Amino acid sequence: MALIAEPKPAAFLARQPYYPWLIVGVSCTGTFLAQLDASIVQLALPTLKQTFDVSVDEVRWVAIAYPLLYASFLAVFGRLCEIYGRKLIYLSGFALFTIGSLLSGLASGIEWLIGFRVIQGFGGAMLGANAMAVLVKSIDAERRGHAIGVYTTAQAVGVSAGPFVGGMVLEALGWQWVFWVVVPFGVAATVFGWLVLPVTLDLTRGRPFDFAGALFLVLSLVLAILALNQTSVWPLTSPAMIGCILATVVFFWLFIRSERSAAWPLMDLALFRYRAFVASGIGVALGYALLFGMFFLMSFALIHGLHNSPHVAGIKLAVIPVAIGLCAPIGIALGERLGSPVVRVAGVALVGAALVALTAIALHPIGSLVTGLTAFAVFGIGLGLFMAPTNHAALQAAPAEHSIQASSTINVLRVFGSCVGVSIASSVMSWRMAEYDAYFGGHPLIDAIESSLGVLVIFAALAAAVSLVRPRASE
Repeated sequence: MALIAEPKPAAFLARQPYYPWLIVGVSCTGTFLAQLDASIVQLALPTLKQTFDVSVDEVRWVAIAYPLLYASFLAVFGRLCEIYGRKLIYLSGFALFTIGSLLSGLASGIEWLIGFRVIQGFGGAMLGANAMAVLVKSIDAERRGHAIGVYTTAQAVGVSAGPFVGGMVLEALGWQWVFWVVVPFGVAATVFGWLVLPVTLDLTRGRPFDFAGALFLVLSLVLAILALNQTSVWPLTSPAMIGCILATVVFFWLFIRSERSAAWPLMDLALFRYRAFVASGIGVALGYALLFGMFFLMSFALIHGLHNSPHVAGIKLAVIPVAIGLCAPIGIALGERLGSPVVRVAGVALVGAALVALTAIALHPIGSLVTGLTAFAVFGIGLGLFMAPTNHAALQAAPAEHSIQASSTINVLRVFGSCVGVSIASSVMSWRMAEYDAYFGGHPLIDAIESSLGVLVIFAALAAAVSLVRPRASE
């Protein structure tokens, strides 16, 4: 049983024929806010760097803190929901996310802002662990496919709206409103969720929570991102970097050992016996690393490098997620007709071509607006053709009895990939800027960003490689 009894939905709403769609609305609000927050903050980073007078190494933690906590605690809250109930944890997620957003806009320093983003991350993990489960458990099989389609659309709209809304808000109201813009929606969703969401009926009574696995998973993920993020700060042979890498390896090994012996493990390691699932999971992480690495670099390039206003930069960056959303269904359809590997490799080939174009042409002051927007569009088209079939292939590669665990694992890899993209892209950019400063004086930002795009080209090449991995004959 739940530790605290979950409140029943309002009777007058539960009796309505459209009641299931009210539940879908609450679930979609959660995923929309989570995706909007992840993308809207990217555009604010150059402004935050200038406002708080901090380095790139410091301001990037504003972008990373939220998805890092989200990814680290997603599996933890997913299991807690199964034991103690979904409704109160989901509502607590809305409340924490909203409080963190409100406090972020009130931050007086970069350290406070990063701390408040951590609170947002906890809330986001509670929402992310719950949203799909709440929807699936509340909608009958006949309407479930339509409901999931609406949910997926809410995700895409959240990512797409982030750069555009962020640019408008930054220019018209200031950086604080980048965080405050979600507060009214969070408050409304908390109240509405209390009235609408059903009581959890399928609690897994009597099964213990895997505390050791949760501890080791969180520590290994946090330390891995810390090591990647501090590459431009700590020398590779420094005690801090070596210690961080060793600790990551040790905690990850302890996590695997713990999961193998746990009565009810946090993560089903049997999934990783399936080569096609592992390859597709890595592909999902690389896809989001490409997307958020690109958002990070282009935000600085457009605003500080080419001196675009936040509004104009937001419109330009919005081309990428809009193209992804339009091409994702096409990627699924083409994958069924031509084969998923062919479409996925073609997609990352387009991504690579766009990155080369940006490096060689579009970021230079003489580059035309059409050239730059075309490169962004091609990048989004390629990523859409890659990401949708890759997600589909990952879920198809998992046996039916592991489908829920597979979906949860892919979700963790997706968010973790966004952390990796920002961490590595920002580290290379910061390192290159320091090099230019040491040898030539000043900070030629555009040149540093052009060099950093090479990291994304490597991500694209790795994505193409894992797309070619075939399942074993026994899978």
